Amino acid sequence: MFFLIIVAALFLSMVVQHFLGAVPPWEARVFIMPIVFLYGALSFSTGGMLFLAFVGGVMWDLLHSQWIEDTVELGVGWSVIVYAVLGALMSGLRPLFIRKRWEVHCLFSGFATAVLVAAEYLMISLRREPLRFEFSPLIWGRIFGAGVVALAVSPLIFFVLSYIARLIGHQHYRPEREVEE
Repeated sequence: MFFLIIVAALFLSMVVQHFLGAVPPWEARVFIMPIVFLYGALSFSTGGMLFLAFVGGVMWDLLHSQWIEDTVELGVGWSVIVYAVLGALMSGLRPLFIRKRWEVHCLFSGFATAVLVAAEYLMISLRREPLRFEFSPLIWGRIFGAGVVALAVSPLIFFVLSYIARLIGHQHYRPEREVEE
């Protein structure tokens, strides 16, 4: 049941973040969907995390795909790999999450969101002709600003999702060796 709630939250957060404006000092977007995904990566087994990475990555790519002169600038599927890698790293932090230590996960959510925005910029740069990487203050502001905004928003999202998990009686995934400790 909670897995379906997380999938629905991925979709809902993608829609909501699409209508949120940029944060003025950095012109950074507010990305909620990666934070919901990372919470799901903590809550489910590796198979569940990989499914969420597939769903989240495809939704991200479909929303951010761009057509320029009859070619797709960002293809569908590239961010599934990025989400899977970030989800695997977040899953490695699960023992701290089970001990109710959210600080590390919130910090990682900010870092992961910045990595996602940077990866998207790099993919766009690799697809454009001529190949060049321009790291202007605006680009850095959007990359790091998205991470700072995610860092600020993630405690609230983690709290809300944990509250919903407790309401429906969801037990976070624990491997057998962690249960015995």
